[in-house]
Amino acid sequence: MEQFVFFGGKGGVGKTTVSCAYAYRCANAGLRTLVVSTDPAHSVSDVFDQRFGDDPESVDGVKGLDAMEIDPEDEMQRHLQEIREGLSEQVSAAMVSEINRQLEMSHGTPGAYESALFDAFVDVMREESEPYDRVVFDTAPTGSTLRLLGLPEFLGDWIDRLLYKRKQSIDLFEKAAIGDMEPRRLMDGDPVLERLQRRKEFFEFAGDTMRNDAAFFLVLNPDQLSVNETGRAIEGFTERDLRVRGLVANKLTPSPDDDEEGRGATYLRDKVATERERLDQVREEFDPPLVAEIESRTREVRGDVLSEVAAALDVETGHPVGARE
Repeated sequence: MEQFVFFGGKGGVGKTTVSCAYAYRCANAGLRTLVVSTDPAHSVSDVFDQRFGDDPESVDGVKGLDAMEIDPEDEMQRHLQEIREGLSEQVSAAMVSEINRQLEMSHGTPGAYESALFDAFVDVMREESEPYDRVVFDTAPTGSTLRLLGLPEFLGDWIDRLLYKRKQSIDLFEKAAIGDMEPRRLMDGDPVLERLQRRKEFFEFAGDTMRNDAAFFLVLNPDQLSVNETGRAIEGFTERDLRVRGLVANKLTPSPDDDEEGRGATYLRDKVATERERLDQVREEFDPPLVAEIESRTREVRGDVLSEVAAALDVETGHPVGARE
């Protein structure tokens, strides 16, 4: 199993529950594990009944398991501040106020949220993952996740074009120097080129890591809307050259006992039959296998119930050689 494991799916299918259960399973298998939430709902704190922030913290009562929650709004503000500081060092004082105005306007523009959140979870892979054998990501709903995962290719190409334009501009200024006059810009040491090059390397790292060192699982519920969304998500992953390793069916209805009669038992049997049709559809139409079928619980998934869900989650932990005990 790869070091990085992502759980995605339609909103409300139980991604957080499955992510935390898998992280719990990995920790109990002896893997030093970190579970990371990029979902603004902050449900990881609810599962473990413990508040987490944007730095890894130990989960009470679970040896070898840490958790962190990335706040999207805080990440957006940090992201914009870094851009503001970087640009302010490279432009005239007269431009600073205009830069600030444009950045404030960009706060609500399409893609700004995804860009900031993408930087955050790639930073986790680059900066926070070294002590861990397994890093589990509880992601935002599928649409947002696919936009995030598509950023390396899209922005990588965009940065290549910016690098080309910047080099062209500097080359023209160098050729325009006359006599002893120094060109206004030099290729070596140009701060804009250096920043663009760092971003290019950042996106190359992200793309390579997600293709080679990450496993993706989709969580679904046994209803037609969830199944349809899952099919579209699989296509989206395929278009981005990312393979979905497996599917997790969550919130299945328990079957009543054979001797149970009455309206309630009839309802449950009909519901179970419909859900089995949806699961058969999943098996027949989708390439990724169903790796787990998890029944709904009457109690919230915490404590002992979390361990039950972890046991039902037949996703390999892939205990690596030399894993930390």
